[in-house]
Amino acid sequence: MPFLPLYIRELGVTDDGDIALWAGLAMGVTPAIAALCGPLWGRVADRFGNKILVQRSLLSFVVVMIAMAYVTEAWHLFALRALQGFVGGYGALTLSMAALSAPRERMAQAIGSVQTAQRLGPAIGPVIGGLLASLVGLRNAFFVSAGVYALAFVLMTALYTEPARVAGGAKRAGGRVTFGNILALENFLLLMVVIFGFQLVDRLFGPILPLHLDQLGFSPNEVTILAGVLFSALAVAGALGNQVAGPLLVRLTPRVVIAGAALVGGVALIGFALSSNPWLMALTLGILGACSGVGMTAAFTAGGSVIPPEVHGSAFGFLTGASLVGIAVSPVLSGLVGARSIRIMFGVGVGVLVLLAIAVRRVMVEPNLPIEPPPVDES
Repeated sequence: MPFLPLYIRELGVTDDGDIALWAGLAMGVTPAIAALCGPLWGRVADRFGNKILVQRSLLSFVVVMIAMAYVTEAWHLFALRALQGFVGGYGALTLSMAALSAPRERMAQAIGSVQTAQRLGPAIGPVIGGLLASLVGLRNAFFVSAGVYALAFVLMTALYTEPARVAGGAKRAGGRVTFGNILALENFLLLMVVIFGFQLVDRLFGPILPLHLDQLGFSPNEVTILAGVLFSALAVAGALGNQVAGPLLVRLTPRVVIAGAALVGGVALIGFALSSNPWLMALTLGILGACSGVGMTAAFTAGGSVIPPEVHGSAFGFLTGASLVGIAVSPVLSGLVGARSIRIMFGVGVGVLVLLAIAVRRVMVEPNLPIEPPPVDES
């Protein structure tokens, strides 16, 4: 990601506006197509198993990454990024695998661990990518990426044992389970909205944070350093929130956890928007990231608790699709609104979180008991 605009320039595009356009299209097309295809790949996984679908995805990425090293036109890169979105889908499947593999009382911890990896990967990846590009060149960096996917394929093949599946795939006593049946599951549509909302707010800082720091009067060098620190604080705190969600869900219901995370996150975002002190900005953005991590993990866990095992892949495809749509929409919305007023964009973020908290408190059906801890063996 960090050198994609430079790579497009190397392909012969010279105008900065055209470079920005191609880079934006290439970055946005992958999550957009992956969001559309997630439920479909999940349906296939429900029939044939998650493991083989993840293996297919990883092997496809090896081929796509190698092909990216040989492109000669910007549209070639865009087409391969689109293909990457189509053959992807392992994000939803890995969450489904974590939920199916773990005992019910440890589902939140399992989902939180996978989400932590999903969050830290994009946080660490750009740093490694930038170093690789400077050390081995732009094209050769794609070969290294292909090697990482190949290693992941080997690890998946050798170390993951898939639990026994429901025979016949996405079927039940009343017949085949349709996408409509999945969307009609208890709280399911609301949880998709929750996941979309948290992801939308979590990603709104990308296009506007450096501009916000510049408007506050920081020098160009300070903007570069402080923006990196704040992005890291957001990512690390989000990963911590993924881990904290499990213990919270032992004591509290998902409804309470999600609504509380949204409200506290909204207050933190207000504090960030009103602050010009770097330490306070890092603290409030860290709190926002932690709340986002807690809310996302709680929402996925609440979804996992009502999803029948025979449609786990399809259902997690919908939930992850909502997250990917948030990733795709957030920078576009942030750029459009931020072009008029950056502070208005922060207000939009606060409004989204407050509305999520109200909707969850009023609409979400609450189970009789929170997720129970494992029984204590007193023998």
